[in-house]
Amino acid sequence: MGKLTSWFKRKPTNLSDSGQGGTNESLPPAYMAQARQLLSKMKIFPSRMRTNQATGGKPLYRRIWFWAGLGVGSGIVALIYGISLIDRTLPDKAQLNAVLREQTLTIKAADGTILQQQGEATRQQLKLEQIPDNLKKAFIASEDRRFKQHNGVDPQGILRASLNNLRSQGVVEGGSTITQQLARILFLKQEQTIWRKLKEVRLAQKMEQELTKDQILERYLNLVYLGGGAYGVADAAWVYFSKSPDELSLAQMATIAGLAPAPSLYAPDKNPEAAKRRRDLVLLRMQEDKVITPEQRQAAVQEPLTLKSSLPKRVQVESPYFTSYIQKELPKYVSPNVLTSGGLVVETTLNPTWQKVAEEAVAKTLRNQGRWENFKQGAMVAIDPRSGEIKAMIGGKDFGKNQFNRVTQAQRQPGSTFKGFVYATAIASGKSPYDTYEDAPIVVDGYEPKNYGKNFHGSMNLLDALTRSINIIAVKVLIDVGFTPTIKLAHDMGIKSELKPTYSLALGSNEVNLLELTSAYGSFATQGLHTEPHGITRILNRQGKVIWSANFTSKRALDADSAAIMTWMLRNVVEAGTGGAAQLDNRPVAGKTGTSDEARDLWFIGYIPQMVTGVWLGNDDNHPTDGSSSSAAYTWHEFMEKAAEGMPVEKFPKRPKLEGRKGTIKAQSIKPKQVLNRSISDDDDSEGESSRNSNSEDSGSSKRRRSRRSYSQEEQQSSNSTPRRRRRDRSEESSSNHSSEKSSTSRRRSKRVESDSPSSSPPRRTRRSLSPPNSSGSSSSEPSWRDKLRPSQQ
Repeated sequence: MGKLTSWFKRKPTNLSDSGQGGTNESLPPAYMAQARQLLSKMKIFPSRMRTNQATGGKPLYRRIWFWAGLGVGSGIVALIYGISLIDRTLPDKAQLNAVLREQTLTIKAADGTILQQQGEATRQQLKLEQIPDNLKKAFIASEDRRFKQHNGVDPQGILRASLNNLRSQGVVEGGSTITQQLARILFLKQEQTIWRKLKEVRLAQKMEQELTKDQILERYLNLVYLGGGAYGVADAAWVYFSKSPDELSLAQMATIAGLAPAPSLYAPDKNPEAAKRRRDLVLLRMQEDKVITPEQRQAAVQEPLTLKSSLPKRVQVESPYFTSYIQKELPKYVSPNVLTSGGLVVETTLNPTWQKVAEEAVAKTLRNQGRWENFKQGAMVAIDPRSGEIKAMIGGKDFGKNQFNRVTQAQRQPGSTFKGFVYATAIASGKSPYDTYEDAPIVVDGYEPKNYGKNFHGSMNLLDALTRSINIIAVKVLIDVGFTPTIKLAHDMGIKSELKPTYSLALGSNEVNLLELTSAYGSFATQGLHTEPHGITRILNRQGKVIWSANFTSKRALDADSAAIMTWMLRNVVEAGTGGAAQLDNRPVAGKTGTSDEARDLWFIGYIPQMVTGVWLGNDDNHPTDGSSSSAAYTWHEFMEKAAEGMPVEKFPKRPKLEGRKGTIKAQSIKPKQVLNRSISDDDDSEGESSRNSNSEDSGSSKRRRSRRSYSQEEQQSSNSTPRRRRRDRSEESSSNHSSEKSSTSRRRSKRVESDSPSSSPPRRTRRSLSPPNSSGSSSSEPSWRDKLRPSQQ
């Protein structure tokens, strides 16, 4: 057998039953039996050898059927390979149900309204049932008359379009189906190449397998570009006719459907004649498809092309400071690759109603108080302290001129608002609100804190010291509790900025931003729990699937009893102290005012159980103002009064028992190297001066105020009249013109020099104070001359 095999390799032989071959050399007779045995095993029978002999013994490569079969087989293999190669470049199966274009971003408010869109985004996504039937049929008649029959690619449509284009000697009809166009919109670029067309065809076939016809049509009608910045039929109805789709006439629907092949060519606002011809063609096709009657077509053809153009809603940006903040927050929650690919929908926490109220409140303050108190900027942020959700954000006066966000980017000295953390540390360390300190001159390690007006009040408890915002006592409390516990508590409650261990920390010398300061005060409202402030609830990808959702958990920053005591003390600030302008008629309010050196920054951070809101007023160039923190408190009131409408009235927790309390924070008392205590001089402690100059908000502002115009003292004395009180005074002016000079003089003496100070008789005091005021004074409804010069609050 081995020899036979070797012989075959050496001499190809054509065998026959007679042993004769078609070669010069026959198989030797000695090997015939072995050859037959071998051929029998190989199942090559003599009959086949006879056929081969009858055909003349041609080799396979010389036969037509061989090459034909080889060509067909190679074509099939190449087709299969080509399809697999295309498929590797296409989106996977899970991505085929995308509902948004790439490179788009849509930011929505909490109620679903759109705040901002970027890229080729559709302003209004409609369900298929929300789109008029004639509008759907107009697009089918115009773009894909066999939409219901084909499986993504329509050979008949391609042939028909080719013939029509040849007749017209131009491109008058496309062969792409609606499914192919949707595939191109969602996944492909617009380059005119064979490779792109092959991918488009394959994508259309795959999409037909994954989506229903209704799903494909719905996506197409929401995404197709129709010129004028309009993406989808809802945008087009607005851009060209200022209507919603269900308000369009048949002629207007046909006009919009006719735009799809070439929006720039058939745009009715740019080329009305071409638009009318295209509209009439669409109407004709609708009649041919028996979608409309000849009478309907004739009436629509005769309808004049009347436009009422509007700017695309997608270019409008609502709440720009907030949306810019959201865009900066996105990288925290999704990867750069996801951001680059785009197609995201971001659902946010913003309450549009509250946002408008906040905008009005800040604008009103800047328009009125800002003019005569010499500040040009304001900011506000409102947060739900229980969830950390940002409900309103005003980052400044005019986003178009200055995109700097004063809620999140401006680092400013918080002034006396920081005292809330100092006193909270003291209460948590076990101190009582009734523990007393001496308000007297002190120099500690070369640092000399001063009260506003350089006056002193002698022995005061913590409650009164916080209510009247006494600087010297705040520094002494900080010395007792220590830098480290105070800084740690402030950070735990939400302050993220660096806090340096200096004595001036107690008076707010370390810069913070409004968002973190407001969020930190929210920890008082939630009985010591802090939740990270945030503006995003969910992020959805192109397929409408949630790829991130908010899951912020609350953390214990301060024990509940200490938080309740602080709220009780901060309520007194509003009801009997520096925050009187923030009072609400029907619900309790707690909060703290703050004024930095030379009134450069005017603050009020206040809260009710359901919401904490912070207000800042000042100038970007840090120029001193002539204002007071009561303007910030008044702005807070203007917002909260309307925002809280319809909100259930909730009470703060009752003040815990003070006897036998144990501290939850260990105080780390500071041991100064040198302390110089001085006695209170008779001049500093005179009764009249003390009653008139009761504020210790800022140590540096009195020097500046004493150098003002000659009437500055009169202005200071009347500053205690809060904006709400001033408004009420003016309304009663006609009935009080004959008030006695004695009454007017008495009233002026009762006013505080700086509005962050409590008055002897607090403004708009509607409830009994939690602690009695330290002095008394008379009041009158007649406004001062300064009040009469101030602009209207309306």
